[in-house]
Amino acid sequence: MARTKHLFRKKRRQSSRLSSAAGVSPASPATPAPVENARNKKADAPESSTKRQQHKPHRYRPGTVALREIRRYQKTWTLLIPAAPFIRTAAEDYLVHLFEDAMLCAIHAKRVTLMQKDWALARRLGGKGQLR
Repeated sequence: MARTKHLFRKKRRQSSRLSSAAGVSPASPATPAPVENARNKKADAPESSTKRQQHKPHRYRPGTVALREIRRYQKTWTLLIPAAPFIRTAAEDYLVHLFEDAMLCAIHAKRVTLMQKDWALARRLGGKGQLR
């Protein structure tokens, strides 16, 4: 069985001793006189209505939103970085560096023209494009 919260209710009964000592008998014993408490006074105050409108926005605990985003991105099948531009940029970068290294090899051999052996040497020295 589920637990429930029991609220404490303070019973307001006027004892017969107090009413007879004061000399005033209650007009209707079934209905107690309305008692103003702190809640009613605060509700009537104009300041509380302005404070109530300016409440803070809801903020999650640190890391909660990050974990939610991780779960969301793990469920998706789309790429966060578009594949085609990324592959194009990576391939272009690889070829530019390979051209630079091959040209340096040709200049070292006192040539201006690139040859196949310059490409092979540049790949071996750079460690790029090897399967092992």
